[in-house]
Amino acid sequence: MKQEERRQHTMTLLLDTVKQLVQGKGCTVVTMKDIMEQSGLSKGAIFHYVKSKDELFVQVLQKRLEDTNVRFRNEVQQSGASFAEPMRRISDSIASYADAQDVTNRILLYLLGREEQPIVAQALKEYYERTLELSEEWIRIGQRHGVIAETVDAARTADMFVLLTMGLRVRSSIPGTTECFSASHFSEWITQMLQPQERNNSVKE
Repeated sequence: MKQEERRQHTMTLLLDTVKQLVQGKGCTVVTMKDIMEQSGLSKGAIFHYVKSKDELFVQVLQKRLEDTNVRFRNEVQQSGASFAEPMRRISDSIASYADAQDVTNRILLYLLGREEQPIVAQALKEYYERTLELSEEWIRIGQRHGVIAETVDAARTADMFVLLTMGLRVRSSIPGTTECFSASHFSEWITQMLQPQERNNSVKE
């Protein structure tokens, strides 16, 4: 196995292991020993790629974001001028943000409680900026394909989108909260706001 293939295989194993442990135990109690035992990797093998469990947590967040980006772009390529399928990918992502049991939501909330650590603070900043960058890019891709209105301010709308999804994620962690504005409402609202007016009118008719 080549070095890059070995690295990818090891990181996939580590990230899958971390997700399973977080799902079963929560972030706080997961230890590097747990990760070693469940993955079957030695401490040296793990520390060859990462320095801490928090770094693994960050990489779980990043991979989820990049996977969503790949799926969205694939849908755009396959759908051409259709708005429905790419938007469905975004809607699926929005729905997961409202799920209290979603692993990435649990990890994000855990890391936000550790922002006093410089490494974590920098990682969160980079994650937020990448989320914002991709959101704006998705809007601009839609505009180039004629399925998102040219009048939409891509940068401002992306910023609003990220702020609202962050709010959904925080709310999902608070037990017993009621929802007047759910993930499905958010998906419907963002769809209506992004589509050109003539498409909105045809949908209503």
